[in-house]
Amino acid sequence: MTDRRMTMLDATRDQAAPTIRPGEGRLAHAPASHPPVRQARIGVLLANLGTPDHYDYWSMRRYLNEFLSDKRVIDYASWKWQPLLQLIILTKRPFTSGANYKSIWNHDKGGPKGESPLMTITKDQTSALAATLKDNFGDQVMVDFCMRYGNPSTASKVRAMVAAGCEKILFFPLYPHYAGATSGTANDAFFRALMQEKRQPAARTVAEYFDHPLYIDALARSVERAYAQLDHRPDVLVASYHGMPKRYLMSGDPYHCQCQKTSRLLRERLGWDKGSIDTTFQSVFGPEEWLKPYTVEHVAELAKQGKKRIAVMAPAFSADCIETLEEINGEIREAFEHAGGESFTYIPCLNDDAAHIAALAAVIRDNLGGWL
Repeated sequence: MTDRRMTMLDATRDQAAPTIRPGEGRLAHAPASHPPVRQARIGVLLANLGTPDHYDYWSMRRYLNEFLSDKRVIDYASWKWQPLLQLIILTKRPFTSGANYKSIWNHDKGGPKGESPLMTITKDQTSALAATLKDNFGDQVMVDFCMRYGNPSTASKVRAMVAAGCEKILFFPLYPHYAGATSGTANDAFFRALMQEKRQPAARTVAEYFDHPLYIDALARSVERAYAQLDHRPDVLVASYHGMPKRYLMSGDPYHCQCQKTSRLLRERLGWDKGSIDTTFQSVFGPEEWLKPYTVEHVAELAKQGKKRIAVMAPAFSADCIETLEEINGEIREAFEHAGGESFTYIPCLNDDAAHIAALAAVIRDNLGGWL
């Protein structure tokens, strides 16, 4: 073959070769026409409950429909539940829920429409964890977040991670305690997203971390910090957890037991006597019996018993949201004050506090074992 012909063939190969973009590479033994391959990375995908895109009627209706149609959340037979949901609940509830969201909405974040506090905080947590893991592992790890309901969806973020070259994904539901209606349904959405991928990444899910020493320590620090700012020590600390129907507990859901253990471990870490922390459950929905005592009733009873100063925290929430900012600091506060309570202190969720980020990063590092 002449030198001229060899030069022409080389030029033809170069023209046929696809452009290589940052983060891509060429397989060592592949022909020049082979498409570029993303450099292998590991994805860490954080997942939270979700948020409506806005507090207007139709945004709220779409969000509530997705949430309340989840069989993990409401497990009634569809022929019974869906007519009630579509014809009655979703006709009225978007107005009341929208008004509640409007009262806490971040109008100066997230573009022209703003965004919910949960969205703002989840973004901050993701940025903090990405910085921490970059310090640990460099560019090998990609960190992002998704929402179980609303946007960004789990499927869209799994797709983005696969497209970015993530051959392994660690899925992390940001719920300290396991419940089918929280961690379980988040995992369901992740597994369904994997079903859509032609080349599935290896996958792991992070288990509940309700008794992790760093998580308990972060909770204790938040209590100590809040109490240090008060003139008078509260008579009791109420640990208010999101509720669930009692029959879920009776059918094997471990959530209730895990909440009780968190309260005990927190009390022991603080060095307090038994009876100094009350465990209660909020956000009751529907006619059946839920886990008791109900927070809204319990705080009123405390006031009637002469405990005029209380503090309330929400250990089951990794980020402040409608259930904490509006329900606890609104409805539950009002119930306490209406019953004669004088001082109500809400202790914020751990959010992007440094101790919380350190705890979450430790959980992630534990679960990346063998991958890095």
